[in-house]
Parts: sequence; C-alpha cells; structure tokens
Amino acid sequence: MKRGTGMPGSTAKDILNIDRDSFEPAYLQLVRIFKAQIASGKYRPGAKLPSEAVICKKYGLSPMTVRRAINLLIDQGVVRTVQGSGTFVRGVKLSASSFNLQELMELIQDENGTQVKVLEMDIAKASPEVAERLGLASGDNVIHARRLLLTRGHPVVYHHGHLLYDPQRPIVEGELDVTSLRGLFSGAGQTDIKKGLMSVQAVTLGEQEAGLLKREQGSPAFRLEHTFYDFDDRPVSYGWFVCPADRLLFTAKIGHWDEE
Repeated sequence: MKRGTGMPGSTAKDILNIDRDSFEPAYLQLVRIFKAQIASGKYRPGAKLPSEAVICKKYGLSPMTVRRAINLLIDQGVVRTVQGSGTFVRGVKLSASSFNLQELMELIQDENGTQVKVLEMDIAKASPEVAERLGLASGDNVIHARRLLLTRGHPVVYHHGHLLYDPQRPIVEGELDVTSLRGLFSGAGQTDIKKGLMSVQAVTLGEQEAGLLKREQGSPAFRLEHTFYDFDDRPVSYGWFVCPADRLLFTAKIGHWDEE
C-alpha cells in the first residue's frame, strides 16, 4: 500500500506524509496524521503539539493549511489552545463522546444499492424558522428540497432541506442527490462544509412521512435535525432526516481512536 495516500480506505497508520496527488485536501490529511499520532500514544493527553512553524517545515505546508487543520481538531474536541503557550491534546471526557450513525452512513455509502428520488425542489421563501436557522430575513429566497432515499427500491430515509440560494449559480439536481450526502457522511469529495450541529429526537411518523416511507402512521422514528456551516462559520444548510427507528443504531466512541 502506498504510504501517505490520504485516500478513503487507507488506515490512519498508513498516513505518514502529505500526498500531493491525493484528492483529499492537505489539511484533512494533516488532521488524520495527528489523530493517528495521538491514538498511538505519541502525543498523550496534556502533551503539546509542535509549533505551527515546525509543522509547516516538516510537512511542507502553508501556515493557512496548518491553521485550518488545527482549527478542525479544536472543533472536534481533540486538542485545545492556550494563548501564549501552544496547542495541547485534550484528555478523555465522557461529555465529549461522539455518536456514530453507522446504519445511516452505511446506507448512504452503498453506491450500488442506494438511489434518491427528488420529490420537490424549487426556490421558495424562507419561513421565519428557516430564516433564523440560516441567518436570513424572513421571506428571503432559499433552495427548498424534499428527497426520498431508497435502498434496492425500498424507501428508508426522508430528507427535507433548505439551502442558501445563490442567484449566480443554477440549481442542479445532481448537486442535491445522494452523491452529495455520501461525500458529507464519508468526509470525502469536494465540500465547503466545515462543521455541523445535529440533534436527534424520537418521533412518530405523521401521515405524509408514513406514506412516503411505507410504514404505519404513528410508527416510531428518529428525526435528525441538522445545520451545516461553511468555513466562514456561516450557516448554509438546514433540514432534517426522518428514518424509521429500526433503521438506525447509535454507538459512541470515547477518547482518541485510530481511524481505520
């Protein structure tokens, strides 16, 4: 296996250097490198990471790329910065555990079995709730999309979303189909998403959702409400997934794990 590929499918231990030929951005490769080093014990909780200048020189990266990687590690709760002192590895905190939506991720990443059906896609006026979530004025234009994800012809996830509308950019259905969701869940592909907030709520299916998902009305389900932000920390997308309860499994990893 080629070292430093930074490509999905390689383990974190394989990533020793920055691969200039990789489709994965250099800052994400650097994040993987530090996560692997932390998981291996090279940098233990409380340990100080090398300075920005040292990292730039070692990996041949610009200060901007290094800062972007460190900021992402901070956002993920892996490290913390102390003004005037440097960047340090965080200790394990139960409150910082992250939940893995394994069932949903595997579904969306199934390139052969998952299709998307666009139910509705148009330019709409933002409701007060949507406007507040996206930092807009009520009545501003947004892209409104409703989609149904099917696996081998069976409906399994309903998605209702709102995206910032750019009048200079045409609406292309392909940009809103399952491929964009696949890239988002895998961390691969070209995306302007820096971070997101997701809340999970136990609900029962309403009449419309039950009809689309071919379940009994009132059946238990999960609603995963999300807001995604770009690298200017501007909200760019707000919406929710609705999935029957028997399609999702929540697991949590605590501490610093090697990425495999």
